[in-house]
Amino acid sequence: MSPTRYKLVFFVPLAAVSTCKSAIFAAGAGSFPGKGGYTECAFTSRGIGQFRPGDGANPHIGTKGNLEEVEEVRVESICLDRDIAVKAVEALKKAHPYEEPAYEVFKMEDL
Repeated sequence: MSPTRYKLVFFVPLAAVSTCKSAIFAAGAGSFPGKGGYTECAFTSRGIGQFRPGDGANPHIGTKGNLEEVEEVRVESICLDRDIAVKAVEALKKAHPYEEPAYEVFKMEDL
C-alpha cells in the first residue's frame, strides 16, 4: 500500500529559498515514490507577496502599519506520509525568516 501523500506549499523571500528548501528536505520532504529514488524534488515559481504588519508584529521585512510588496518564491514539494509533512512544516518554521511564514499543506489523492 502506498503512503498517503501530502503537498507542502510555502512562500519565501528570494534570499531564504535555499535555506528553507534544505530544511524541509532534511526533514524528509521532496522524496518521490518509486524505483527511481528521486529526492529533493520541488517546484518553484516567482511572484509578489504583500502584507501589512499589525501593531503587534515584529516584521523581518517592512514596518508596522505599512503595506509591503516583496518578491517571493512559491515552493511546492511532496511529503510521503503525515509524519513527514508535520516534520517538514516544523523545519520550515525554524528556517524561515518571517515571523509568521505563509504555508499550506494539501492531502493528495492517489488516482
